[in-house]
Amino acid sequence: MFKFTRPTGLFRVLVPLILTTVLAACNTTASAPPPAVAAAPAVDPVTAERYAAVTTDKHPVPGVDPATLKPRNVRQLVDYSTTEKPGTIVVDTNARFIYLVQEGGKALRYGVGVGKEGLEFKGTATVNHKAQWPRWTPTPDMIRREPARYKKWAGGMDGGTDNPLGARALYLFKDGKDTLYRIHGTNEPETIGQAISSGCIRMMNQDVIDLYSRVPAGSKVVVL
Repeated sequence: MFKFTRPTGLFRVLVPLILTTVLAACNTTASAPPPAVAAAPAVDPVTAERYAAVTTDKHPVPGVDPATLKPRNVRQLVDYSTTEKPGTIVVDTNARFIYLVQEGGKALRYGVGVGKEGLEFKGTATVNHKAQWPRWTPTPDMIRREPARYKKWAGGMDGGTDNPLGARALYLFKDGKDTLYRIHGTNEPETIGQAISSGCIRMMNQDVIDLYSRVPAGSKVVVL
């Protein structure tokens, strides 16, 4: 026959604790996940505004998504040591920057896209002329290399938002002859910083508009 034994003091303490814990567990619901923290923008608001849509030009210029803007590629004033005179454009194809030389050891730096290996121009040239929303015609070499892509435009394409030269173009000549090398805008801002073009230097449209306004025809260009 089972004999009931009076609970000990320890038992009297533990049983309520165990019951409380079990009941609490039964009544607990899954805690809500912590609120998502918004990712910090790639660039500051002032820079994002600088690359916003342009609606006052001949054709609308789409804004550049701030999330895709890399801080190294945005327009900025930097220290720059060079023997070139202020107003000279220096294109560093390796670093993928354009430097517009300023007074006092400074330069206005722009991120650029450059030509694929073997398609770049090197040396010194002059900005022979400039154009807003330029007409584009692929070179014979481009048509020969990629006929499926370029042959349909052999007669040229009018300027506009779909034109690969973008909003502005600077035409580089050497010894009075066209190098067929351009500094121009692009409707593919995500390619800035890459070696992807057919030999020319491409800039974000907002940047090429800025450079165009600062550089007169006749300016010296040095392509490293």
